[in-house]
Amino acid sequence: MAIERVGVVGAGQMGNGIAHVFALAGYEVLLTDISEDALTSATSLIARNLDRQVSRTLITDAEKTDAMARIATTTRLTDLGPTDLIIEAATERETVKTAIFEDLVPHLKPDTILTSNTSSISITRLASRTDRPEKFMGFHFMNPVPIMQLVELIRGIATDEPTFQACHAVVEKLGKTSATAEDFPAFIVNRILMPMINEAIYTLYEGVGSVKSIDTSLKLGANHPMGPLELADFIGLDTCLAIMNVLHDGLADTKYRPCPLLTKYVEAGWLGRKSKRGFYDYRGDTPVPTR
Repeated sequence: MAIERVGVVGAGQMGNGIAHVFALAGYEVLLTDISEDALTSATSLIARNLDRQVSRTLITDAEKTDAMARIATTTRLTDLGPTDLIIEAATERETVKTAIFEDLVPHLKPDTILTSNTSSISITRLASRTDRPEKFMGFHFMNPVPIMQLVELIRGIATDEPTFQACHAVVEKLGKTSATAEDFPAFIVNRILMPMINEAIYTLYEGVGSVKSIDTSLKLGANHPMGPLELADFIGLDTCLAIMNVLHDGLADTKYRPCPLLTKYVEAGWLGRKSKRGFYDYRGDTPVPTR
């Protein structure tokens, strides 16, 4: 399976990072989103991030120019039909992802590989809504994509070996490292990480510590680069809640019950950095704890 042209669905936080690393690795990238503004913002951000890599002598000016030339954008999902590999990086809602795949399928080449960057949703279930479950995989990048080394590769129950090997080869060409996960709720990273974040929110909810004391404790006491509440804001509290709900629903274990305070913040629209408020308020020069 020769993969040369890659389609990326969604130009948000994950999608633009995925387009960035694929273009830098030599792939032709077609990035799509329903919003023209989102596509414009994404290409501008990719250019700035590439400039940052140039300034750190990680890449050359020529490599940056070549990478930008490999990225095209479109608001028409069907334009992705001729690509060899598609990575869906839309919002973490199964109904949205399913609708995207159902719209794509009639326009694909017979050998196009479909993948999802989902951080928690069943790959087997998503694959079952397509015409090619054997050519469907989970392709889960970590955020921020250009910096983080890991990619989780998740096989659905029907994924065949050539599809897995093709995706594994792509990860190697990107210069990243893959970890193979079984198709169970939240896979490996988020199965471990999200309950820790959720427990930190319970610790805040129950008054055991403040936002500042909880984050300081984990940074200095466990040598974490970011505190769990700071990390939750970076990920997005809506994404954290969605993953906890998948864990709770999929595994039917009360230890995965989302903290009511997490739900409250999401209901308020305080989603973290992207909305300027979460466990910290980002509207000033310095983030300030909101509790």
